[in-house]
Amino acid sequence: MKKILFFDVDGTLYNSRKELPKSAKEALFKARENGHEIAIATGRAPFMIQDLLEELEIDTYITFNGQYVVHKGEVIYTDQIAKDELKKIIAFGETQNHPFVFLNEKEMIASKDKYLSIEESLNTLHYPYPKIDANYYSQNPVYQTLLFAEQHEQELYEKQFPNVQFIRWHQFSCDILPREGSKSRGIQKLIEHLNVTMENTVAFGDGLNDVEMLGGVGIGVAMGNSHEKAKAAASIITKHVDEDGLAFAMKQLNLI
Repeated sequence: MKKILFFDVDGTLYNSRKELPKSAKEALFKARENGHEIAIATGRAPFMIQDLLEELEIDTYITFNGQYVVHKGEVIYTDQIAKDELKKIIAFGETQNHPFVFLNEKEMIASKDKYLSIEESLNTLHYPYPKIDANYYSQNPVYQTLLFAEQHEQELYEKQFPNVQFIRWHQFSCDILPREGSKSRGIQKLIEHLNVTMENTVAFGDGLNDVEMLGGVGIGVAMGNSHEKAKAAASIITKHVDEDGLAFAMKQLNLI
């Protein structure tokens, strides 16, 4: 049975050096040759993965942790936090001296300049400090917002704003998503569009933003370097991304 394969980027396709291993690239092309459909499922924005999409010849992707879904170049689903809710979160952040970064399919904009927490977090994505516009969210679509605060500070926001969720991806930063937002929901929207079932899906991931996806697809594969919650949600656990874990799992599953 042919499958739709969903691949997280950081820690799954990209190794710890933010490089695409040769073994992973070859495995994806072989899986496609075998008739499987290849898709990306990432917390990143579309503009942040353009080089990867071109290198792997992929035109189906779930970005912003499920808030922006594209099938063969066509946008089929988007979601955003309501602007009045986001305005309240931003105002609360002002009282805590916490900056934000706003993202849509085209660009990334920061609310404040010269914050080390922004610089260090985005450095791990190999992305420079964004342009500054504190009111960007009020005048443009924003599919994901990053809050720059540590874990104990994040808990203040969770108590204050129960209608959204905060998913940590860095010591200094977390994603702000709609309460029901997830890669899993993005996958659900895509398979509904394609009129296929979840049983025919396989997902590969490693982070906290992959937990729902790994638990919701037909087969969820957690990388050996995964967060413990991702491992617990998965069907199987493969080797570390730096040990060609992606290709290893795809062979195990007879996808290649």
